[in-house]
Amino acid sequence: MPTSIKNKLIVLLLLPGALIVIIPMWLVITGMFMDAAEAAQHFAPVLSSTSGWADWPVFPQYPTLEPLVSLLLDTPAFFVMFWNTVKIVVPVLVGQVAVGAPAAWALARYKFRGRQALYLLYIALMLMPFQVTMVPSYLTINRLGMMNTHWSIILPGIFSTFPVFIMVRFFGSIPEDTLESAALDGAGSIRVFFYIGLPLGAPGILSAVVLGFIEYWNTIEQPLIFLKDKSLWPLSLWLPSAGLETLGISLVASVIMLTPAILIFLFGQRYLEQGIHTAGLKE
Repeated sequence: MPTSIKNKLIVLLLLPGALIVIIPMWLVITGMFMDAAEAAQHFAPVLSSTSGWADWPVFPQYPTLEPLVSLLLDTPAFFVMFWNTVKIVVPVLVGQVAVGAPAAWALARYKFRGRQALYLLYIALMLMPFQVTMVPSYLTINRLGMMNTHWSIILPGIFSTFPVFIMVRFFGSIPEDTLESAALDGAGSIRVFFYIGLPLGAPGILSAVVLGFIEYWNTIEQPLIFLKDKSLWPLSLWLPSAGLETLGISLVASVIMLTPAILIFLFGQRYLEQGIHTAGLKE
């Protein structure tokens, strides 16, 4: 079969999946330009007790910027929760790099007793969902007096094992000859880590940062369990409270919240692809 025909068949097979992904995004983008009356007309059967079927037009009948203006000028809670999200995500990412990079370097480059067992423990902890560790995490955080503070989410996030798993594979792929040459030139362990390990392992670090950003930017369960004061909630807990009256505002907020995640993903897509490739290589 000619290559051109094969490529066209692949496109045809992938097109339905692409449409499934694109259609919800298109509905959100068009919905942010609807006024409350038009949104209620189309979505009343879903968000109220009205009988019938919900529908959604391809384009708004009467496009308006009213939801955007209402969000930016009349919804201070949005900015509070947006800032709360930033205050959670940034320290988590900085902490994951500061803690995870040295740990990954030690697991990848040093041979010591119990190294393999420790690495398997990291993998086991990585595979456990939050529902499994929720009770011990709650008891520990409560004992430390961090309940109802952002530290209840930041501190466990900093010591997450997944970034270590990602970075270990990148650090392990650095040629041994490079490290031996640096040692022969008189570089100590710390200098080798900072001047060789970090630059060569930068794709792995950036890959872990991108995945960590997406995870904690959209986190729901941890804030819902550990944060009782709604003034501390991140934006991910504000969006599910959408009602028929605030549907347009919530759609605008969804687009604004999605934008940083999309930009970060586009920036780090190349590093994520390298991470998937490296993680699939045998040691």
